[in-house]
Amino acid sequence: MIEKRTPRIEQERERAVLVALVTRQQDERKTEEYLDELQFLAETAGAETVRRFTQKMDGPSSTTYLGKGKLDEIHDFLHPEGADEARADMVIFDDELSAKQIRNIENALQTRVIDRTQLILDIFAMRAQTAEAKTQVELAQYKYMLPRLQRMWTHLERQGGGSGSGGGKGSVGLRGPGETQLEMDRRIILNRMSLLKGRLAEIDKQKRTQRGNRGRMIRVALVGYTNVGKSTLLNLLAKSEVFAENKLFATLDTTVRKVVIENLPFLLSDTVGFIRKLPTDLVESFKSTLDEVREADLLLHVVDISHPDFEEQLQVVEKTLSDLGCADTPTVIVFNKTDAYQWVEKEADDLTPPTRENVSLPELMRTWMARLGDDCIFISARERINIDELKDLMYKRVRELHVQKYPYNDFLYQHYDADGRAL
Repeated sequence: MIEKRTPRIEQERERAVLVALVTRQQDERKTEEYLDELQFLAETAGAETVRRFTQKMDGPSSTTYLGKGKLDEIHDFLHPEGADEARADMVIFDDELSAKQIRNIENALQTRVIDRTQLILDIFAMRAQTAEAKTQVELAQYKYMLPRLQRMWTHLERQGGGSGSGGGKGSVGLRGPGETQLEMDRRIILNRMSLLKGRLAEIDKQKRTQRGNRGRMIRVALVGYTNVGKSTLLNLLAKSEVFAENKLFATLDTTVRKVVIENLPFLLSDTVGFIRKLPTDLVESFKSTLDEVREADLLLHVVDISHPDFEEQLQVVEKTLSDLGCADTPTVIVFNKTDAYQWVEKEADDLTPPTRENVSLPELMRTWMARLGDDCIFISARERINIDELKDLMYKRVRELHVQKYPYNDFLYQHYDADGRAL
């Protein structure tokens, strides 16, 4: 019988070492930016970063990811001579590792090793609140664990771990579905996955019925990289109280609110944030949640323009939307957090080419963004800058879509307000 583990109360933060490669495709600056994001992920999961390591290689080793010399260097840092305990509780790699790589690295470092995918799954397990989200995360975890079965069970037996939103020492990367018995085999996991898929199919069916009962209203979906301010913007537009926090993946479950601008009502949904190297298993498991994006009539792509790597984040989201089949959906890019945009003015005699760090916001707005015209707008949801202009743009776009999709309803909105009173 599968035994469920109970969450444990977090008593002290775990310490983590972060590892990434510098390759021909990923220079040192880019690697440091990726490590910044990995550190943010680790902090969101409840771990404190104590050291970073990078190595220049053509590509990861198929057996140990890193070279032997770098592994020895990390080992010496973790286990200083004469120390009673290790300097860190785990080592986190910024790529997905195979079972063989994890096993060999753990043997070399004599400490727990997790990869980026496992860390993201761990955060999703912490954030899941509803039955749907918990089922989606559990299925994604089993898909990740299945090819790593032999290693995972010995790993869990040795380390122990929590589940759900708890997290004591030794829990980051181990908030699994809860089953820890060594005798669990491939057949049991496959049966469990089949059961979870059945549950999600039922949830998907119920959601389709709910979406079908929402009446003849245009659907607008907020999409974007994680932590760009989508929930804050939803709260502002819908005058609601959706949970918003400065952490990655603060929102997992799609929230749908009715919004009325002037006399025109429409549905606005906040969806789970995307991220670089988002695990494929998560995208598959969150199909019913992402259907809000697939079925939207208009997408508001929210971008954190204050982030130094916002253009790559924008591209990551656009690729994910393309993978979801939403490349042709009408989209407005909402450049958020203009109040937090920072830049350093160049000296007059500095002839070096301008970079993102020394271009002012007005100058940036005159670059490729200027060609977007009405397909983009610059706002600050926190400071309520340009929100009225955003509402005007949304009204215009929603009205255009409504005339195309529901011409009879457009007649009603011209003569009656949102509560049915004659204008």
